Amino acid sequence: MMLFSTIGFTAPWLLLGLLALPLLWILLRAVPPAPIRRSFPGVALLLGLRDETVQADKTPWWLLLLRALVMACLIIGLAGPIVNPAPVEKTQSKLLVILEGSWADAEDWDAQQRAALDLVQQSGNPERPVMFLHLTAPEEDLVFSAASEAARAIRAAEPNAWLPKGNWQGQFEPLGDFDTHWLASPLDWPGRDQLVRELLRHGSVEVAMSRSSPVGLLPMRATAEGIEISALRMTAGAAQVVAVDIVGSDPSGAERRLQRADIEFAAQELRATTEVQLPLEMRNRISRLVVSGHRSAAAVRLTDDRIQRPEIAILTGETSDREGLILFAPDHYLTQALSPVADLIEGTLDDVILANPDTIILADVAKIGSKEALADWVAEGGTLVRFAGPRLAAAQFEARERDPLLPVKLRAGGRTVGGAMSWGAPKTLQSFEIDTPFYGLPTPDEVTVTAQVLAEPGPDLAPHVIARLSDGTPLVTRRQLGQGQVVLFHVTANTEWSNLPISGLFVAMLERLSVIGSAANFEPSSLAGSTWQLVQQLAGTGKLMQVDDRAGIAGDQLAQAAISPQTPAGLYQGKDRRWARNILSEDSQFSPALWPDEVRLLGQDLARSYRLGAWFLALALSVLAADIAASLWISGRLRGGILAVLAGALLTSISPESASAQTPQDQAIAASRAVVLAYVETQDARQDEISHAGLLGLSQALFQRTSIEPAKPMGLSLTHDELSFFPFLYWPVTLGQQALSPEQLRKLNRYLKGGGMILFDTRDSNIARVGQTTKEGRVLQQLASRLNLPPLAPIAPDHVLTRSFYLLQDFPGRFTGGEIWVEAPQNSGVAVEGMPFRNLNDGVTPVVIGGNDWAAAWAVDDAGEPLLPVGRGMAGERQREIALRFGVNLIMHVLTGNYKSDQVHVPELLKRLGE
Repeated sequence: MMLFSTIGFTAPWLLLGLLALPLLWILLRAVPPAPIRRSFPGVALLLGLRDETVQADKTPWWLLLLRALVMACLIIGLAGPIVNPAPVEKTQSKLLVILEGSWADAEDWDAQQRAALDLVQQSGNPERPVMFLHLTAPEEDLVFSAASEAARAIRAAEPNAWLPKGNWQGQFEPLGDFDTHWLASPLDWPGRDQLVRELLRHGSVEVAMSRSSPVGLLPMRATAEGIEISALRMTAGAAQVVAVDIVGSDPSGAERRLQRADIEFAAQELRATTEVQLPLEMRNRISRLVVSGHRSAAAVRLTDDRIQRPEIAILTGETSDREGLILFAPDHYLTQALSPVADLIEGTLDDVILANPDTIILADVAKIGSKEALADWVAEGGTLVRFAGPRLAAAQFEARERDPLLPVKLRAGGRTVGGAMSWGAPKTLQSFEIDTPFYGLPTPDEVTVTAQVLAEPGPDLAPHVIARLSDGTPLVTRRQLGQGQVVLFHVTANTEWSNLPISGLFVAMLERLSVIGSAANFEPSSLAGSTWQLVQQLAGTGKLMQVDDRAGIAGDQLAQAAISPQTPAGLYQGKDRRWARNILSEDSQFSPALWPDEVRLLGQDLARSYRLGAWFLALALSVLAADIAASLWISGRLRGGILAVLAGALLTSISPESASAQTPQDQAIAASRAVVLAYVETQDARQDEISHAGLLGLSQALFQRTSIEPAKPMGLSLTHDELSFFPFLYWPVTLGQQALSPEQLRKLNRYLKGGGMILFDTRDSNIARVGQTTKEGRVLQQLASRLNLPPLAPIAPDHVLTRSFYLLQDFPGRFTGGEIWVEAPQNSGVAVEGMPFRNLNDGVTPVVIGGNDWAAAWAVDDAGEPLLPVGRGMAGERQREIALRFGVNLIMHVLTGNYKSDQVHVPELLKRLGE
């Protein structure tokens, strides 16, 4: 019973024909009739003769079974069997299909798309209005249309690396009542409850929940030994181990997996952390972390300059060689502490500023020659670390005001403790406070200070102190300067005033400052006045895409903005820094979605429906061929030639490639005998059908309106077919198209050089936004980046395409308003008095680029009727007519070149001849 419950039929009444199979058996048993025995003496004369034609006295039972099987397969095939049929509700109500399309759906996106397509195709009524709503990329106008339009939009949808918007109040009011089927992710997001309430006001809501369980990566921390990786999961319960690939460039520059780390989630725990030991040189090459086996933007963690090896310049006021006194050199301990973790830069202060390091360290430098340049460098995001010493202490006798390159005003001279001339003992360090960069570092009792420069007391001193001695006096102070910071150690960088430089604490403090110095540049307060541009965008599936057309964003606004279509996750480039914006922050958590009782919850793991009618009909044809062969064999008429003919006919009939398929030679001959419009075949079968129907409609318009008599259009494979026979090539840009191979590039460049024209149609004018590139546009950029294309420019109002047959000013397709790009004119074109057009083009533009979906507007069926709707009412029909006129102008321009461009100069030529 379970088997029959998973099989349905589109025409079950045809199964009644199976009841006639017993009658068929009886009929076949009666033909041929049984022989009658008669005694005839003359038969003896026929003994020894051989009859070439043999007729069986009765039909064998197995042949009867074959024929009954043919009829059974034919009946079942015509009845339309379906495995796992979807429940069909015969209703006239409108249907809204929702896909969230966020990064939380990426892991299960293929199953969600397939379920949405099955739902649209099996909605039970071809005339039922359907609308598809992609929550992370909604259309501006919500309109119900044919199911085929919704299916096309579902196929083109992709998950995005942001969550749906939160405000849907009142947006469904103009649509009236409708039913909703929502394919939802397991994740809750702001505004989901409000959207559910809005939908319930208009009809029933069914929700098919995805069974995926998201795993994401939290911010990564750099440690002394390597990095610390933290992960977050949505569902607790059993223990779980996830593998994280650490991806970066190898020494040759190629990106590869550098190392793999395992993160172990304990039972009932939602967060887990692991520490990975990495050499510093390898850590600096990390570009991203990826959770293995999880296809989601949350499972990818991009890195930026905050984890890279910093560049640090160390400058001292020492001018003598001081040979033999290396241990007393102001920069010795600094070099020893920082060389393992940073690239050290040498040179004068002016040279160092031009090199733009992350940090500049001045060890007991009192007089700064390029003070203004250094202050500007700090204000733009640099970190200046200064150390005290005898020179700096002596310089304070002459100082009347606070030096802007010091965090606090200093007292003149210095302070000595623990020496022969002092009363106190050497001072130790206090524990570091929680809001300082040194918080968490141990303060060993053996680290002592015997001398220091003191800060001038005042009410504003405390906020700038980040490390203190045991008596409360400042050891390290800090002040923000523009986007950067100035830090002062109130002791020397050598062991003259303290033993801090020879302790492990000294190394840790310097490392904290170098990391904090770069991290502080990404705080909102320090980003004011900076501009950032998105250069690599993170897709919902976790793939990193190159972007080069996004406008800059103010740094303080970007720091406050959430991940959204306007400020997506990805890698941003500043003036001299990179900033990675990721999906999850330190306080992120995954909250499961909860639904009200009015919502009907379904499972998304339902088996997919499969139609078996074609398979049963093919089986019937095969069994019928076997029946014919068996009948010939029984009658003795089966010979080698007849058997070969039967086998060839059977293979031809059941081959997926029909006999109408042309060989390349036949195609070349057909294309050379007449004008043939061609299109590039894509991986989208539906789009190929539209392309063929569109060029068929354009060919019919050319036949009816011009002297051109095109043959039927052809689809071309860039890999296998020759292009030179076709003057015009329509290329619809789809998301599934792959990068061009070297052979395809050579073929296309040869075609363009030989005078052919390609119309690139991105079909995205209805969703394109000013200043942004659509996904189809990015695919086109990748496809055309290595083609030998001329400089392009928007089509001019007096371009020859505007008058090659019809006079046009607009070039609509199914969509309107998209910009059209053609070859840029080689000259500005001098306007002649009395002439309506300039002479801008000396030949045919090799490419035309737009996104108005012209093939859909041209498309007709076999009867010559429009295949797809365009616009609304009479205005839509007028739009279709203008689209056809644009197509006619295109083909006339391809075939006649600059004929029309020359013709407009005839009156001027006649005038000059008259003179």
